[in-house]
Amino acid sequence: MTDATVSGPLTGVTVLDLTNVLAGPYAAYQLALMGADVIKVETPDGGDLARRLGTSAELNAQLLGISFLAQNAQKRSITLNLKTPGGAEALRRLIATADVLVENFRPGVLERLGFGWDALRALNSRLILCQVSGFGQTGPMRTKPAYDQIIQGYSGMMSVTGTDETGPLRAGFPLADTIGGLAAAFAISSALAGRARTGVGTVIDVSMLETAVTAMGWVVSNLLVDGHEPRPLGNDNGTAAPSGAFATGDGMLNIAANKQEQFQLLCALVGRPDLVADGRFAERESRKTHRAALTAELETALAARPAAEWEDVLSSAGVPAAAVLRVDEMLRSPQIRERGLVHELPFPGGGDEPLRVLGNGIRIDGAPSAPRTAPPLLGEHTDEILAGLGYSADDIAALHEEGAA
Repeated sequence: MTDATVSGPLTGVTVLDLTNVLAGPYAAYQLALMGADVIKVETPDGGDLARRLGTSAELNAQLLGISFLAQNAQKRSITLNLKTPGGAEALRRLIATADVLVENFRPGVLERLGFGWDALRALNSRLILCQVSGFGQTGPMRTKPAYDQIIQGYSGMMSVTGTDETGPLRAGFPLADTIGGLAAAFAISSALAGRARTGVGTVIDVSMLETAVTAMGWVVSNLLVDGHEPRPLGNDNGTAAPSGAFATGDGMLNIAANKQEQFQLLCALVGRPDLVADGRFAERESRKTHRAALTAELETALAARPAAEWEDVLSSAGVPAAAVLRVDEMLRSPQIRERGLVHELPFPGGGDEPLRVLGNGIRIDGAPSAPRTAPPLLGEHTDEILAGLGYSADDIAALHEEGAA
């Protein structure tokens, strides 16, 4: 591994990242932040599709799309054409020395390349294979292509997002991809713990659809257990009232007065103690029934101050409340800055400006999980990794000549 090693619980673990775009790369990034040596295996003709995705056309043209930069720091990149004999052999050598292989090809592709589970186990009986796909490795939809938007819609997420007036809405970021990536990272870490006990590898099948559905546990359970058909509630929390986003004198404020004592305290703090005795709002269930009327009463009172002031007044008294921020406001907030979530790295390939990327919000022994090296240029570490596998300079030159690396 490079000198800028990230220490952590996965130090000494080697991960082969054969994934593209988001769910798989995000999973491998979590492992890298925990100390794993993540080797990103990419095709020589452009690599990860995310290298060409992002708001900057200039960076996309350089194969450094912002979508790639976001979750590929602390990885090394090797280019291999797995359809060539030389590229396939190099991957076999990598597999023999690896702990984990993560892939998100469409089901069946890995087998057609000659790297099905039986072949992988023959190369390395301790290998953990994690396969991330839209619908899973089995079932009638297994071969269907899927991106985040497809999963958000099919999972039912979009049907409960927005309001009755807006109709189905997707979350404003790739939620299903991210949940799937987190699930994959968790499963791999669990499998590594299991292998420490058994000495034997395992194969993991992660379905983005199913992990998205499990994230909707409360919503789905209302239907499974109570027969309650989920519907979009906008910014309201269906489990309690007042709990949601409220207009103030300046800006929106999230309030979650889920307990009776919190509701009573809220009413006193906004100057409306009379609401506690109002028959429509006196009890938890009646507040849910008369949610719209309660919101109107509270917003009239909240109009006296801006959201930032109400946040201080309410939260300091024990009523959960926080302003609804824009992304730039969130990044400037003292909490985010104090916790060190954003990390500066040298820009890949050089450059005058540093690259700022996110960690993962996890601290171990008080230290944030932070990358130390920039996202790699396409194939930046190819020769270094091949040399580590025992290839000579002439061997490496021959692989390049073959178009295998």
